[in-house]
Amino acid sequence: MKNILILCTGNSCRSILAQAYINHKSEEWIAYSAGSQPTGKVHPLALETLESAGIDAGYARSKSWDEFTGPNAPIMDIIVTVCNDAAGESCPVWPGHPTTYHWPFPDPAKFSGSEEDARAYFREVFHMIKNRIDDFLTSER
Repeated sequence: MKNILILCTGNSCRSILAQAYINHKSEEWIAYSAGSQPTGKVHPLALETLESAGIDAGYARSKSWDEFTGPNAPIMDIIVTVCNDAAGESCPVWPGHPTTYHWPFPDPAKFSGSEEDARAYFREVFHMIKNRIDDFLTSER
């Protein structure tokens, strides 16, 4: 098994969606997620989006990337930033010097509109994330 850490600023939407999808889809990767400035809660529409796709994310929680820098943290093979803010921030030095990627996606948490439109936007962003991860998983075989 290989480890992949998905980073975002708030660790409430995009990184959670990516983590849950990778863990659901892949038998070769274990995905983790974290944020540079975590909100402390997972966005309810992220959880709803995953649930409607049949993906369990009951384990998901918003947490700091500091959890992945200590001596007991899993060694990451790949680090992926999914938002422009996290890509531009000064990241910790990751043990093992993992490969890094930047896959920017729009932030559905910043969507402004009706509840129905917000749900649709979360599904749209999740679809973008799924497509990018499917390409990644195919290329890593």
